[in-house]
Amino acid sequence: MTDFGTNLVAMVTPMRPGGALCEPGLDRLVGHLLDTGCDGLVVGGTTGEAPTLTDAEAAWLVRSVRTRAGDRARVIAGVGTYDTAASVRRAREAEAAGADALLLVCPYYSRPTQAGVVAHCVAVADATDLPVMLYDVPARAGIAMTADTLVELAEHPRIRAVKDAKGDLFEAMSVRARTSLAYYCGIDELNLPYLACGAAGLVSVVGNVAADRNAALIEAVHRGDLMAARAIQESLLPLVEAIMRTAPGTTTAKAALARLGVIPHASVRLPLLEPTEVQALTDALAA
Repeated sequence: MTDFGTNLVAMVTPMRPGGALCEPGLDRLVGHLLDTGCDGLVVGGTTGEAPTLTDAEAAWLVRSVRTRAGDRARVIAGVGTYDTAASVRRAREAEAAGADALLLVCPYYSRPTQAGVVAHCVAVADATDLPVMLYDVPARAGIAMTADTLVELAEHPRIRAVKDAKGDLFEAMSVRARTSLAYYCGIDELNLPYLACGAAGLVSVVGNVAADRNAALIEAVHRGDLMAARAIQESLLPLVEAIMRTAPGTTTAKAALARLGVIPHASVRLPLLEPTEVQALTDALAA
């Protein structure tokens, strides 16, 4: 857990209208996340609009967040693409920019064999000295990491964790029993079940605006207070519904942060669009 933290947030990337990166927004966002209890900041992941970031922008984001976070949180850089050579390059650039760890998504679009997935992940893990968190998200990647693939990858000394957005709790428990991989829930709707099954922590989109309640949820589970944990999760349900189920989480998280005054704009890059229906989000923030 010390490689990555426990209360991680999949950070949005603040942008100005037109799509330029917004440095003042990034400053305020990092401060907000640290002040609300984050101990891990995931930079340039899916929620950070990784597919539309240039290599230079991705490295700048890691460097900037590292400077602003200091030693208050781990900085985990999203480096996964469908191109192994590009992923290796981004991993090395993230290490040079000061990342503490890497987040490596299963290679998307190309839909390689499981042997190809293993070769891709090993190539990236071999490219730096940083610990690696795998990201298993078949809904986006078009392919899942099988349990056997995860077990095989766990033998690599730098592959130490999984962000699980697959939702198969039995498989997660089975892989944990066979390996030393730390599991992190990557589905906000299932944070409590994953923690109850032994997850080391969360990588949360909703945490952009509710990291304090996520921290309380983790603490309640760790001390064995299931009743308190349920109450916290129930208090989060309207916000989870509004952010994760009304539009892409990137867009709704940005809209929520803008409404709270944390970032100045909710701007995103195409093909994403700002959400047009935000009443549920407004209501959830006010609750």
